[in-house]
Amino acid sequence: MLAIGHKVKQEFGTQVMEVIGFEPEFVENVITQWEDEVGNRVTAKFMEAQLQLVE
Repeated sequence: MLAIGHKVKQEFGTQVMEVIGFEPEFVENVITQWEDEVGNRVTAKFMEAQLQLVE
């Protein structure tokens, strides 16, 4: 189970994201954030099943 602060990535992705919140009432309920290659902060939502912990 994911928790706020965990580092995650998509199963076939390379982008490492940080879990910053949850919205339990939605299917895509894990809110993530990362910094893109030009320094912008990007926020997105994913289903927990799409994400895996980064060790």
